[in-house]
Amino acid sequence: MATDFSSEIERLRHTYASVAAVSDPEELRARIADLSEQASAPDLWDDPEAAQVVTSALSHAQADLARVEKMGERIDDLEAMVELAGEEPGQDAAEILTEAEADLAAISADLAELEIRTLLSGEYDQRDAVVTIRSGAGGVDAADFAEMLLRMYTRWAERHDYGVKVLNTSYAEEAGLKSVTFEVHAPYAYGTLSVEGGTHRLVRISPFDNQGRRQTSFAAVEVIPLIESTDHIDVPESDIRVDVFRSSGPGGQSVNTTDSAVRITHLPTGLVVSMQDEKSQIQNRAAAMRVLQSRLLLLKQQEEDARKKELAGDVKASWGDQMRSYVLNPYQMVKDLRTGYEVGNPDSVFDGDIDGFVDAGIRWRRQQEQGEG
Repeated sequence: MATDFSSEIERLRHTYASVAAVSDPEELRARIADLSEQASAPDLWDDPEAAQVVTSALSHAQADLARVEKMGERIDDLEAMVELAGEEPGQDAAEILTEAEADLAAISADLAELEIRTLLSGEYDQRDAVVTIRSGAGGVDAADFAEMLLRMYTRWAERHDYGVKVLNTSYAEEAGLKSVTFEVHAPYAYGTLSVEGGTHRLVRISPFDNQGRRQTSFAAVEVIPLIESTDHIDVPESDIRVDVFRSSGPGGQSVNTTDSAVRITHLPTGLVVSMQDEKSQIQNRAAAMRVLQSRLLLLKQQEEDARKKELAGDVKASWGDQMRSYVLNPYQMVKDLRTGYEVGNPDSVFDGDIDGFVDAGIRWRRQQEQGEG
């Protein structure tokens, strides 16, 4: 069936108008002008941390404006290409329309991604993310499931050329992981991955059960924003207890002969962070403190949000505990229990194809926020 370019371009322009309204190019230009003036101040780098905030904000604003403006130009170019095809003879017109169909598909995909990004307007959404996966009920199957989720997220990051750095790995005795913590370095990594937080459930014939019985297992995913040097989360030494221990690998194998692993307990809140994947105790302590500060930062935000909801007289959780089921037997289906989004190919999901779930989750979250507003 021939593509109806007229209706497709109209659809693109409608979506683009919504994106532009949220992005507000005029406000972005004004912000860029203000930040450029601050960045050109001769004493800017007298305070390196403040200078970094200004230059980073300027870079983000310029990239956001360029992204929106470029999208409008691409839609204009597509429309001009289709008009040109109407003026050309048969074979030439067919070749132009074939190229136009490819451009239409690319623009549609990029515009959908841009539309999702406009929904990421939270205070920390632009930050890198710190993700922790913990095995839950289900014994060795749960530990194996935690490792499957780690692979799923790292494969997702690879698909997008995002950087991943594993900070801490706690191996289970028989197979899989008790827990793992890793950073994802990408634009809007926290805002994007925060919708993955919650309890994930796996149903399958257990490869660890010699009777071939179906097993249900659980794993918890926690996503927090990465701390930045300008956040100033004060953690007095008197509020923490630091323990050191020997790092270990799969099955309890020692990975080094020094007590380089570090566990930090935040006494007022009971938060515990362990790190062992860096080479030295100093590096592990620095990484553990960074994650602890990130968790305290998120805890502070959650407490502020809870107070606001309490004042509004409407205290309710916006996130259910169990948020996604991965069913491999008796049928094959991965379904998000909040959004209803589902995929009948679990293999592709575990291979990192989770953008559909992430996008649906971001849209669902915005609907929840608007409903509470």
